[in-house]
Amino acid sequence: MILSAARPYFCPHPGYFARILASDCFVVLDTVQFPRGTTWITRNRFKNDQGTLWLTVPVRKKGLGLQKISDVQVCRDERWRHKHLASLRQAYGNAPYLDEHLGIFERLFLSGPDALCEMNVEFIAHVLAGLGCSTRVVRLSEIGVAASGARLLVELCRALGADRFLVQDSARKWLDADLFEDADIGISYVKSRVPVYPQLWGPFIPNTSVFDLLFTCGPRSRQYLR
Repeated sequence: MILSAARPYFCPHPGYFARILASDCFVVLDTVQFPRGTTWITRNRFKNDQGTLWLTVPVRKKGLGLQKISDVQVCRDERWRHKHLASLRQAYGNAPYLDEHLGIFERLFLSGPDALCEMNVEFIAHVLAGLGCSTRVVRLSEIGVAASGARLLVELCRALGADRFLVQDSARKWLDADLFEDADIGISYVKSRVPVYPQLWGPFIPNTSVFDLLFTCGPRSRQYLR
């Protein structure tokens, strides 16, 4: 059984989902530490007539110290929510599949959960459903594994019965392969292939949010991830 794992990023890039599609089980690392500074957990890239369109979800951090991702709360100020929706409508107004996916943004931005992790997980679940993905998705908080770093990943494999761990090739520099070998768990390193698909607004921009792909390609999106 092949397992992969990642933090719950905000509207992740296509490669995030290509790895899930290639796995039998995917673990959302919801209880690891929320990073200080800029993070993909709160922002991602879309595309508009000016090129790259950044959308950032403001969260509460002041005076809270180190937080687990699962504890981070979205700011309740409604201005950013309406601004982001207006930006998406303007950028993708001519996208053929906008109506099929804009609703998840309207619901989560305007009346969704206050917890950032819950919002991101719902975005991810929406994408996986749209891709027809049958990979089992579980959360770290549901498994009860207490470890960190590469040891955490090994213990996740053990707990879920995985004999192979799927990870991006760029992780070689920090992943302790000896821990996996000692546990008799294989590692598959994958190099992210950037899918090229029809985009709006001129020259192709790689690694935008997967929603850029869904808005423009709809049910054909999965074939680009393969």
